[in-house]
Order: sequence, then structure tokens, then C-alpha cells
Amino acid sequence: MNPQLRKTNSNVSVAPQDQPKLINEVRKALEKHKSVEKIKHRLGDEYTRVCSDESISRYLRARNWNIKKAEKMLEASLVWRMNYKPEEIRWEHVAPEAETGKIYRSSFMDKHGRTVLIMRPRCQNSKSTRAQIKYLVYSMENAILHLPPEQEQMVWLIDFNGFGMSNISIKTTKETAHILQDHYPERLGLAILYDPPKFFEPFWKVVKHFLEPKTANKVKFLYADDANTKTFMESLFYIDKLEAAFGGKNEAKFDVKIYAERMKEDDAKRLSLHRGASSSGATSGRASTVSLDFSIANTDSDSDGEKKTVEINEEEILAEAQKIAAADGGGRGSRIEV
Repeated sequence: MNPQLRKTNSNVSVAPQDQPKLINEVRKALEKHKSVEKIKHRLGDEYTRVCSDESISRYLRARNWNIKKAEKMLEASLVWRMNYKPEEIRWEHVAPEAETGKIYRSSFMDKHGRTVLIMRPRCQNSKSTRAQIKYLVYSMENAILHLPPEQEQMVWLIDFNGFGMSNISIKTTKETAHILQDHYPERLGLAILYDPPKFFEPFWKVVKHFLEPKTANKVKFLYADDANTKTFMESLFYIDKLEAAFGGKNEAKFDVKIYAERMKEDDAKRLSLHRGASSSGATSGRASTVSLDFSIANTDSDSDGEKKTVEINEEEILAEAQKIAAADGGGRGSRIEV
């Protein structure tokens, strides 16, 4: 492992020479768990990958280098992977969710070499939270597959053009935050919300409660008619490759047939990488899903892994959003105060 581990965005500063010691302590603590042998047996080579130095480092950074909290978080992810089997999800399992181009890996990266996931909420074509999350997990795994060795984070580009009230889903958003923060820590480098309408504001206020502070700080609101947006996008992306919807010069449109071929090729690559863990049943369609449990009082983790309760009244949120949309003529062109 490279002794110069990647810099942390956490509130706790740990010298590079001290980081390997903390990583090893997490690994040793995990090995003492009674359940670890079962997890190892079920995950195979996947266990080794998730417990690599680089991976454990991400869990430590997510928990501000607290060994016990990182260990607990990592164990929960291992159990989740054992049950959910994200490495077994294939294109044929999620193809119906992908038809409209609501989420896809872009053909370009940003100037830092980060994979870019394009998201278009208006293209939602499913009412199943489970199916939507399964496709998100598939997309995350695919994005990670294409990260260069020196990079571990990705960028989300979220296009709000055509976004309407019917596209608001607190349930899906909460589960998205849970999957991202608990099982893909430190994988998100930046999330750009491009041209969100004013009526998105009350929804965003709730979403922030689902997000750990470090994650929320990675969210940036940009507007096409803001002079600073062009400067920012040019600093981050190659304009010739960036899609026109985000101010670039690339006029290419999403084509599900072309994308399907790309994903099938990537599935073959992933299968070879995870062969030790999943070759016996990787294409059997057995990828399972976790049960989703949402209630009005939701419990979420903060940046230190402690629990906090968020009271949600979805009807009030939607009513406030509708009021703003009516007063703002649809909400286009208005800024959200972040």
C-alpha cells in the first residue's frame, strides 16, 4: 500500500505515517468478531477487496478516524454485501430501470479523472423503491470499476430540467443517502445539482437531515444563467466532452441500446474481477434486496456515527413545495438559498 494515503476531508487530522497503524487496528478488531468467518466464507475474494487498506481508510475517514466506529461501519457493510450481493447484479437485472436514461455513467471523466454519473430525476420510470435502489447500486459499482488507480471518488451531475412535483420521493432519497453514506463512504467527490427549481427548496431542507455534514458539503447548486456557473464547469470538465445540458458542447443523447452494450462489456470485466467471490452464481439472477423500512420518525447517522431522529411530514413538505411553485410560476430561474 502507498504510505502516502489520500488526504482526508474529515475534521480529524491524522499524519500519513500513522494511518497504516489505524487501518491495521480496524482489521484486527474485525477479525475478532464471531461472525467474520461466515462473512469471509460467503464473500470470498470480495471480503479481501472490501477490507483492503484503501477501503478501510475510507471507512476511517468517514468516521473521523475513530477505530471503533469505523469497525462497526465496515462490519455493517460486509453484512450488507453478503446479503445484497451487489457484485452479482448484472445489466439484465436492471435493464428496465435504465431505459429512460435516469442514471448512467457518462463517457467522459472530469479533469481530476473522476467517473461521472449523470442523473435525470424527470426520467423516473419506476414506482418501486427497491428496483430504483438496485439500479443505483449497479451504477455505483460500475462507476467504481472505471476509476483510475490514483482516484477513488466520483462526480454526480444531476440535471433538473423538466423536474416536477411528481418526481419528489422522500423514501427513495432517504435510502439513496443510506446506501451512499453507509456502504460507499468517501466515494462521492462532488454532487452538482444543475438548475433545480425553487420548489425543490423545502425538499432539500429535509434531504440535508439525511446527509452527514461532510456529504452535504459536497453538494453544489449551479444555475445555467449564472455567469459563475460557466467558469466553474470549465474548471472541472473538458467543455468539448461535457453534455450540452450542462453547458458543454457534446450534443450526444442517451441511447439505451448503445449503453446496454457498454454495460454488458463491463459486466464481463466485473465478473473476472470478482470471480473468486461470485463465479458460482454471478449470472443466476439471484441478487437479493434488503427490506426497506420507512416511518415518519427516521433515524440517521451523523458524521461521527451517532444516531439522531428526524421528524418528517411528507404532506407538509409537498404542500410547501406546491405553494412555492405556484407563487414562482413553476420555479424556474429562482435560486435556492443553501
